[in-house]
Amino acid sequence: MNVTDPQLVEAAREVARSAHAPYSRFRVGAAVVTDSGDVVTGVNVENAAYGSTICAEANAITSAVTSGAKRIRTVAVACIDAESEADAYPCGNCRQIMNEFGVSKVIVTSGTGEVHQHTLSELLPHGFKLL
Repeated sequence: MNVTDPQLVEAAREVARSAHAPYSRFRVGAAVVTDSGDVVTGVNVENAAYGSTICAEANAITSAVTSGAKRIRTVAVACIDAESEADAYPCGNCRQIMNEFGVSKVIVTSGTGEVHQHTLSELLPHGFKLL
């Protein structure tokens, strides 16, 4: 499947509607493109025990791996909270997860719709791999 960056961003925005964010109200969706070209999505799932919260990016990547993906090419992250101008940049943990699966491009957007594109090495300049 050949998916364009705008289509990937739209998939992330669309899935963000399903986010479970009763505490922050910061609904985030992620869409990833696997090495085989498949698109897999995920959302943030908050929990009253904040450490148990799952980020949208981690959710999408682990779902892709569950489906057999070995590498992820691109990740798009979108926040659909129209009241927030904050960009939905991945946290450090998600950046390291992306590094593990070879992500090269990260597309980030905010509730206002502004889009930023980065290489993972820009967002995680000193990531590490053990294998």
